[in-house]
Amino acid sequence: MPEGHTLFRLARDVRDRFAGSVVSVTSPQGRFAESARLVDGTVLVDAQSHGKHVFVEFAEERYVHVHLGLYGKLDLADGPPPPAVGQVRMRLVGGSPPSYGDLRGATACELLTAAQRAGILGRLGPDPLRDDADWTRAWTRVTRSRGPIGGLLMDQAVVAGVGNVYRAEVLFRHRMHPLRPGRTLRRGQFESMWRDLVELMHEGVRTGRIDTVHSAHTPEAMGRAPRVDAHGGEVYVYRRQGRPCYICGARIRTDVLATRNLFWCPRCQPVFRSRARSA
Repeated sequence: MPEGHTLFRLARDVRDRFAGSVVSVTSPQGRFAESARLVDGTVLVDAQSHGKHVFVEFAEERYVHVHLGLYGKLDLADGPPPPAVGQVRMRLVGGSPPSYGDLRGATACELLTAAQRAGILGRLGPDPLRDDADWTRAWTRVTRSRGPIGGLLMDQAVVAGVGNVYRAEVLFRHRMHPLRPGRTLRRGQFESMWRDLVELMHEGVRTGRIDTVHSAHTPEAMGRAPRVDAHGGEVYVYRRQGRPCYICGARIRTDVLATRNLFWCPRCQPVFRSRARSA
């Protein structure tokens, strides 16, 4: 599933191509046809992401809500559109110079009112990529939870936009075991992780890939081969199970939490033991 930086880039690209223009909106597949007719031939005002959700705003405060899910994709291209191929749920055409976008396979593609959009946003946690994000909202949820921090970071109601890669990597960078209960974190620890997520995810927006290793651990600095993986980017633990940690040499481990794979270094991220319990 795409992580928040990918959706942020997608919303930006839709905005750059179509914002301020009258656009054609159709549904070659037919599943979105009725809603498409309501915004077809109107001005596309804006496109913004929040976490893993994209909201494309049209005139009169109407919003197309898109959630790509595991298999969705919105392909944008220059020029007049060719005949639609495959299951195109929504097609956007417009802009100057002309562009088009084809949405396929999305989990959600629905036309919402402003109130309905506000309802979705109200269920989401703060997004590290947004300037208006308030990290203390996430901290309040974390500090009250017995659940593991590895699960809380993936809970979109706690932090919006963080996926499995950023989750695994930020926990490693802060030497935190993924199963440590949220309420045992100190405020400064969580704030430091949040600020790291802000920096890492903005870098992901800039480059279009996820790189999380410090300069001392790049392939060039370590004299090692670059990572070869469909997800791209240089990482410490994500999908490196059984391989040596770049810092301590211990073998990276993996397990499953809430149907998603965890990755961590047993030496750099030791199991948390509370002082009260030890006493």
